[in-house]
Amino acid sequence: MLRALPCQWCRDLARSKNVPDDHRKRGDRKTDAEDRRDTPVTDATLAFERPILEMEHKIQELKALADSTKLNLNGEVVALEARLRKVTGEVYDNLTPWERVRVSRHPQRPVTQDYIQGMLEDFVELHGDRAFGDDRAIVTGFGTLEGRRLLLMGHRKGKSVKERLLCNFGCAHPEGYRKALEKMRLAEKLGIPIVALVDTQGAYPGIGAEERGQARAIALNIREMFSLRVPVLAIVIGEGGSGGALGIGVGDRVAILKNAYYSVITPEGCAAILWKSADKAPEAAAALRLSAPDLLELGIVDEIIDEPLGGAHRRPAETIQNVKDWIIRRMDELTALPVEVLLDARYQKFRTMGSVDES
Repeated sequence: MLRALPCQWCRDLARSKNVPDDHRKRGDRKTDAEDRRDTPVTDATLAFERPILEMEHKIQELKALADSTKLNLNGEVVALEARLRKVTGEVYDNLTPWERVRVSRHPQRPVTQDYIQGMLEDFVELHGDRAFGDDRAIVTGFGTLEGRRLLLMGHRKGKSVKERLLCNFGCAHPEGYRKALEKMRLAEKLGIPIVALVDTQGAYPGIGAEERGQARAIALNIREMFSLRVPVLAIVIGEGGSGGALGIGVGDRVAILKNAYYSVITPEGCAAILWKSADKAPEAAAALRLSAPDLLELGIVDEIIDEPLGGAHRRPAETIQNVKDWIIRRMDELTALPVEVLLDARYQKFRTMGSVDES
């Protein structure tokens, strides 16, 4: 029986045994290492983006020159900006599956915390699984979206190195999935729709997680989400890796951002199993058919939510607005349906996945 291989982030976490807890008092002074952990991760130059970055730098230089010399360089700037839009479109329209995976992992890409802050007028976080503890890799809470009450849950990766360590890089433990299920049952009791934001390389594969029933927690969530008597929306906003994504990914409507991916395993994990080398990740990404267009063709997702030109990391606010608009449309559509119709359609949607025409 094959076991899921730990992702690189999870292996880094496993080696970081002695990271100080954020509640531990250490005085006012911080070491250089602590300062680095508090610093947001921003260095993310992708090879295929270099022509775009070079043109952006040229535009910035021209604007700075115009400001300092009072020269009228508007014509040159406008021409370069038009050229930039064309080059950016050409680059992003021809990304390979592996390059889309790279974009989905961009450190400046909006994460669950950004969507919470950008979409909800208020948000009250709910903690704990009532059994073991509170897993920071999954965030749950009630909020209001344009007058609509909802339960929002999602994988929390963090933005700085310190946050990522505390959140297991978005790789949840069993208590995270149990927490999500407890809050989903509460939302069902209150008659409140549920929105899930998926962004994880996979569930945490450590020994402790296995001892506390990782596989059972995920399987139970999948089963129970089919019987929730309220609308459920799921959006893959970045990475949708393996059972870690499925643990909160069953919904009446499943959407994916244009440059996100959804797969049974990460490309690196697949390459390590099939070719014994993570260097084959680009080939694995192509074989897995994990990009948004392939997933839509296969019927795994219902819709693709568009991203701004050049990816979500270039204009996060616009991406968040696109997701917000999609949630409002689909929530209004689903809340109008009778509960029995909703449940039957949800079951049939997933039951027909993977069907094969043998004629």
